[in-house]
Amino acid sequence: EDIPPDGGYAWVCTFSVFMINVHTWGVSSAWGVILNYFLSHSTFPNASHLGFALIGGVSIGQCLLIGPLVTQTHQTVGTMPTLLLGTVLVSAALFSASYATQFWHLLLTQGICFGSGMGFLYLTATAILPKWFSSKRSFSSGLASSGTGLGGLAYSLIAGRSIETIGIQGTYRVLAACALGANLLCSLLLRDRPSPHPAPSVLRSRHHRSHPSATTTTTLFCSPMELTHLEVLLIIIWGISTDLGFIALLYSLPNYATSIALTPSQGSIASACLNLGLALGRPLMGYLSDRHGRITVSMLTTLVCAVLCLTLWVFLSSYPLLLLFALLAGSVCGTFWGTVAPVLTDVVGLKRLPATFGLVCFMLVAPTTVAEVIALRLVDLAGGGYLGAKVYVGGLFAVGAVALAVLRAWRFYEIERK
Repeated sequence: EDIPPDGGYAWVCTFSVFMINVHTWGVSSAWGVILNYFLSHSTFPNASHLGFALIGGVSIGQCLLIGPLVTQTHQTVGTMPTLLLGTVLVSAALFSASYATQFWHLLLTQGICFGSGMGFLYLTATAILPKWFSSKRSFSSGLASSGTGLGGLAYSLIAGRSIETIGIQGTYRVLAACALGANLLCSLLLRDRPSPHPAPSVLRSRHHRSHPSATTTTTLFCSPMELTHLEVLLIIIWGISTDLGFIALLYSLPNYATSIALTPSQGSIASACLNLGLALGRPLMGYLSDRHGRITVSMLTTLVCAVLCLTLWVFLSSYPLLLLFALLAGSVCGTFWGTVAPVLTDVVGLKRLPATFGLVCFMLVAPTTVAEVIALRLVDLAGGGYLGAKVYVGGLFAVGAVALAVLRAWRFYEIERK
């Protein structure tokens, strides 16, 4: 039996994935601060608020859209070249964005190019880590994904301060240099776990050499019939609903702070508190998931986020309450990305994990692209007020919690039936 080590070099891989999250998702989280700057300044002629909001969604959507290409590249050239390609794309995108003079320059660099690099780094790293753990799988995934929060915390503060001191162009160059150094190191450290048995792709390759008439295929996705499986469909519903809410919350908070007469600096601190919550909540969530059930804990934390949005956020109007909400909501709003890999592993198994994860990511492309656009459109329709957006975000997390409740009930039914 192939039993993961649950330790040793697995922790080096966990650290590498943690740092990749810091310098991909963490950098992406700083877009909320940068977005607030662009919304407050006429940096690019003829650029609309919704256009700027689209950039953050495009970067995340592009990250998920290239899932099939990432899977194919990883299978063809291996882990390190795939990660190095992502490192180059991320750093080049941020550096090039510092020279943007028109809106489409920013869309191409910060949106498409950065998102592509993030996809090569994040998707590859996320698919590798679960193979190194068994009993500590959720904890390691939560620990690694906490890099998103710590990175967002650091880069929100760095971006806010850098914009004030060295300007938006200098800020982009600082982000590019940091991302290059850290992601380069992690690309050299992170590796696939050696298998005691030849991988199926290797066996197929040997068979093909022995039997030239045989055809060899590579699966990028699960069969489309996977969408008829209730478990996979419910995970997709969970992902779509919570990602729409998570991205809207992540990118809107600095601008929301400005809308209630707070300063841009206070908005960046609120964003930092949200990311601090992510950093603290994800390891704890992973630890609890390993002991009390991954689906159960994910369901409860998603529900808590819905309650926080529909109660505390709806009624708050002061800076201290905003920081409290950001910290509490941050600890639970990133549940999906903190636990999706372990949950998928429980549902479909390790063998199907990479392809199924790619399918789930592909289904999230459109929602993540338009998430912030929808939120800002609701704000515009309300004349600048955020009440509609708050209820919208809270309702989305409630839908995600219901989807997980159904998934949990279905899993119990399947276990009893067998």
